[in-house]
Amino acid sequence: MDTKHKDAAMSRWLAAALLGAALGVGGCASTPANPDDPLEGYNRAVFRFNDRVDRAVLKPAAKTYDEFTPLPVRAGIGNFFGNLEDIWTGVNNLMQGKGADGLSDFARVVINSTLGILGVFDIATEMGLEKHDEDLGQTLGAWGVGEGPYFVLPIFGPSTVRDAAAKPVDLVVNGGWIQGTMAQEASVAGVKLVHTRANLLAADRVLDEGALDRYTYVREAFLQRRRYEVFDGRPPRRDDDYYSALTPGLVAEASTVEALSLATGAGRVAGASVTPAGQ
Repeated sequence: MDTKHKDAAMSRWLAAALLGAALGVGGCASTPANPDDPLEGYNRAVFRFNDRVDRAVLKPAAKTYDEFTPLPVRAGIGNFFGNLEDIWTGVNNLMQGKGADGLSDFARVVINSTLGILGVFDIATEMGLEKHDEDLGQTLGAWGVGEGPYFVLPIFGPSTVRDAAAKPVDLVVNGGWIQGTMAQEASVAGVKLVHTRANLLAADRVLDEGALDRYTYVREAFLQRRRYEVFDGRPPRRDDDYYSALTPGLVAEASTVEALSLATGAGRVAGASVTPAGQ
């Protein structure tokens, strides 16, 4: 997918871990159970756990980072991580049969790693090479693997069974480009996580005020966004009873909230995205 829709893709799944609290579609009490969420009891429990972690650790750290890190430094950090992720994005584009996009991703890595000084500056975008955001979950979806039930991961937040199974590969590959001692690698991962969360602070107030049920809000927005990603902006129409019973404007509101999360999201602007959310 191109930058226009995915600019917040810097660690979509770390970002998804981070803005779970920040996404959601406010439902009403009369809305029937979502057929995509047969594990709702478990998911709500993990959702609450994630929210406690976010409020106790991630959000305070993100506020400190936001206050004391100059904007040019933050932009460089986001560009650096985004450059590393372009490698795996390119591989996934090739596996999905999108050769031109894959080659463009690899060209971005070469340009930004050299002219952009190890990716600190995003020279490739200025040269007209669009940034994409692909992962193994999207590749499996493109191959016809069903998403399965909605599934909330501890710390990492909203997911599906298919994406949860693919996620370890994404994490290992994207983290594998940083080599060092265990402490050094953990420090880099920590900076990435806090950077992602800091870029989502602006969305917190809007989402806190707009969600009647934060869990439902997050779930609906996440599933819509994810299907949009997997189908490259052309998801199949949903006509089941659950979606026909949603209150007017609910789907549009989910898209608006997701756009906000992406616009403020991890890394490049960007990620994906989403934070642990509370009920």
